[in-house]
Amino acid sequence: MHRFFISKDNIKKGNIIITGDDVSHISRVLRIKPGDDIVVCDGQGMDYKVVIENIDKYVVRTRILESRASDGEPGINAVLFQGIPKSTKMDVIIQKCTEIGVRRIVPVETARTVVKLSSEKDEIKKVERWQRIAEEAAKQSGRGIIPKIAIPKSFDEALAEAEELDISLIPYELEKNNNLKMSIHGKKAESIGIFIGPEGGYEDFEIKSALDKGVVPVTLGPRILRTETAGSAVLSCIMYEFDEM
Repeated sequence: MHRFFISKDNIKKGNIIITGDDVSHISRVLRIKPGDDIVVCDGQGMDYKVVIENIDKYVVRTRILESRASDGEPGINAVLFQGIPKSTKMDVIIQKCTEIGVRRIVPVETARTVVKLSSEKDEIKKVERWQRIAEEAAKQSGRGIIPKIAIPKSFDEALAEAEELDISLIPYELEKNNNLKMSIHGKKAESIGIFIGPEGGYEDFEIKSALDKGVVPVTLGPRILRTETAGSAVLSCIMYEFDEM
C-alpha cells in the first residue's frame, strides 16, 4: 500500500489532508482515485490507514479508517556522525542508513574532509536535498519517522553531541583488540553514536580527541571498508545485536 508522510497539523477530527508535491504524485503519477486506501504517517511514529474522499489540484482529503504505532521504527536511537565524503556518496549513505533504521545523521567536517561547504546558503541547500533523500527512503522502507539530517558540524561539535548518548563508537584501523561485538553485546543502551570518517579516515589528533571524550574505538576486522560502506555495516550489526533485524 502506498505510504506518505504528513504533518501532525494536517490531522483534524478523523480526517487527514495531504498537500504539497504528494498531491500531484498521488493523482498524476500513481493515479490513485477517491475510494482507494493509502497509509499516511505523522513522522512521529504513528501510521494511519485512510480512504481518499476527494482530490483537487492542491489537496487530497482523506478519512481515517484505523491508526496504529508504526512497525518500522527500531527501539534504539542510532545517530550517525558521518565525515562528509566526495561526490554523491552521501546520498547513498543517507538512503541506506535510513532503510536500516538510523534516527539522525550528522554530516561532519573533519581534517581530511575534501568537500568544503563555502557558505551557510550552500549548507542549507545541501541539507534540504539530503533531507528529501531521507524522506524518500523512509517512505520506501516503511519507517515511522523521517531521520533528521543536521546542518554540518565540526568534529568537536559532533563529539559534544555524542556525549549525550549512552554509547559512541569509532571504527579505527589501528584498534586490534576491541571489536564491534564486544563493544555492544549485552549493553543496556537507548542511544548509540557511530563515527565514520571521510575518505582517508581520521587524523591521529581526532582519534585522541574522541577517546578523551569517551568514544570507544573498535575494529571492524581485517578488511578496510569504504566510507560509504562502513556506516551501514556498523548500523546493521547494531540493529542485529539489539534484536531489530
